[in-house]
Amino acid sequence: MDFSYTDEERMMLQMTRDFAEKTVKPLAAEVDKNHMYPRQTVAKMAELGLMGVTVPPEYEGAGMSNVCYSIAIEELSRHCAATGVIVSVNNSLACEPVKLFGNEEQKKKYLADMASGRKLGCLGLTEPNAGSDAANLATTAVLDGNEWVINGRKIFITNGNEADYCILIAQTDKSKGHRGICAFIVDLDNPGFQVGTLEDKLGIRGTSTAELVFEDCRIPRENLLGELGKGFRIALTTLDGGRIGIASQALGIARAAIEDATAYAKERVQFGKPIANLQAIQWMLADLTTEYEAARLLTHRAAYLKDQGQPYAKEAAMAKLMASEVAMKATTKGIQILGGYGYTTDYPMERYFRDAKITEIYEGTSEIMRLVIASNILK
Repeated sequence: MDFSYTDEERMMLQMTRDFAEKTVKPLAAEVDKNHMYPRQTVAKMAELGLMGVTVPPEYEGAGMSNVCYSIAIEELSRHCAATGVIVSVNNSLACEPVKLFGNEEQKKKYLADMASGRKLGCLGLTEPNAGSDAANLATTAVLDGNEWVINGRKIFITNGNEADYCILIAQTDKSKGHRGICAFIVDLDNPGFQVGTLEDKLGIRGTSTAELVFEDCRIPRENLLGELGKGFRIALTTLDGGRIGIASQALGIARAAIEDATAYAKERVQFGKPIANLQAIQWMLADLTTEYEAARLLTHRAAYLKDQGQPYAKEAAMAKLMASEVAMKATTKGIQILGGYGYTTDYPMERYFRDAKITEIYEGTSEIMRLVIASNILK
C-alpha cells in the first residue's frame, strides 16, 4: 500500500494551501460576519481550475483525480468552510451528474460553462416534505409538446441564489414512485423561476441557502438529463460523490480546530506552565488528531475507489459520517481548550464550531449515512 501523494496531488496540495492562506483566510471572518458571498474569490478559483477539478479538459475542466478534489476542498475549508462548499457543490452536485449522465451537446453547453467557472451550478433535490425521504417529491415536470413544464419548490439549496444552472430532480409520473422521477438541466435565467426565501443560518454564512420556486417554468425537451425515469438513481449517484466533498470540508474544519487549539495550548500559561503540558489537554489533542487522520484516510480511500471506477457508496458514507462527527468533536473540544476566548468572536474557533454542524446534516444526515453503510453491509 502506497500512501504517498502523486506529483499531481502534491501540486494540488501546495497550490490550494498557498491560495487558501493568501486569498481565502484574510476574507474568512468578513465573509462569515456579513453573510458575504466571496464572488471575487470564486472567480480566482475558476482561474485555478478548481470549479471543475475532475472534469476532462475537453469540457474546460482540470482533468484531475478525485483525490486531488478532496485535497482542494479540505485546504479551502481549513480557512473558510463556506468557500469550500461553494466549490464542492459546483463540482460534485452540478458538474458531476452532467459529466456522468449528460449527452455530448449537454456537456459542451452546460458542463463546460460550470467547469470553467463562467457559470455556477446547484442541485435542486430537497423539498419541504422530501428531505431524507428523497423519493417523496412534489415538484412535477409535465411534457407539453417540445417543452417540460416545471412546477414546485425546492428548499435548502446551496448556491441557490447565485446559481445559473440547476440540476433539478422532479416527478414526471407519480404513479411509478421513484421510477417516475427524472433529472433535468434548468437554466435559471427563466421567467418561470424565482428565488424565494434565503435562510439566515448558524454557519457557512458566505453561501446562500435558498428556496427555488418554479411556476410554469418551461425548459426544452432536450434538457432531460439521462434516461426517462432514471432521475432518482442520478440523484443518489450524485450524492454518493458529493459526500466525498462534504467529508473533505469537514476535514478542513476539524484540522483548523486542532491546529488552532494546539497553537493556543502551547502559548497559554496557567499554574506556571503552558496548558499543553497538562495531560487533560494532551489527551484531547491526541484523540482528535488520531480521529482526524482516520477520517482523512477514509475520505481519500473513497476518492481513490471512485478514481478507479470501483464501487464507493459505502466508503463515501463512512467518510462523511466520521469526518463530520470528528469536525463537531474537534470544534467542541477546541472551544473547551481555548476556554472563554473560544466562546468569543475574537478567535475563529466559534466560527469553526458553527460551520461544523451542517456537515452532519446536508447531503445525507449522519443517521442516513448509517443506513447507507448498513444496507451495503447487509445486501
